[in-house]
Amino acid sequence: MKYNRIILKLSGEAIGGPDGQGLDEDVLEKFASQIAEVAKKGVQIGIVIGGGNIFRGLQGSRRGFDRVRGDQMGMLATVINSIGLSLFIKGQGVPAEVFTSTPMRPMAKYYMRDEALEFMEKGGVAIIAGGTGNPFFTTDSGAALRACELKVDALLKGTKVDGVYDCDPKKNPQAKKYETLTFDKAIADGLGVMDMTAFTLCKENDVPIVVFNINKEGEFLRVVEGEKVGTVVSN
Repeated sequence: MKYNRIILKLSGEAIGGPDGQGLDEDVLEKFASQIAEVAKKGVQIGIVIGGGNIFRGLQGSRRGFDRVRGDQMGMLATVINSIGLSLFIKGQGVPAEVFTSTPMRPMAKYYMRDEALEFMEKGGVAIIAGGTGNPFFTTDSGAALRACELKVDALLKGTKVDGVYDCDPKKNPQAKKYETLTFDKAIADGLGVMDMTAFTLCKENDVPIVVFNINKEGEFLRVVEGEKVGTVVSN
């Protein structure tokens, strides 16, 4: 394996099915199957999921919600998604535990790095919910923070596209896909696959980001094995 310890970042919309809303059981089953397959090969896995399929704090603030309270609602949405995914992973015969950035027993364990790392080292999948626990930070930033804390080999971002392009491939069929990309270029060109805070954290701590299509069967395993899949963003 090229990557032996990873953080997998999933968007809330990804588990919401075709319309990106709610929780789609078929999608959760498909993702859990891929995650379990990789975990059973000895890869240590942490997962961070967004909450946009249920609520987005920033969008809420534009509709009159207080930003801090809106972001807190978004954090709770990530917990719902994380609990849902954990059940499907357990259904695949792999231990899974939800850790939250703020105390939330009995629904989940409070995230402490050493406990989450120990769980991962024993073959369990640690799903870390609640973002950073603070408003004004996205779950991309939360995923980058956990990736740095847990000293992972890479942060893998599972999306609906097969990598990073110089423009929207849905709008421009001539869009160019990058196989590799530097953090500096991604930031300078405003390639919005992750936010600036996430890019900066990973750049400063030398954690590569791999962007790939999680919806393509077997792609997750191919990324972990080091095949030329998706786009690698690094220093």
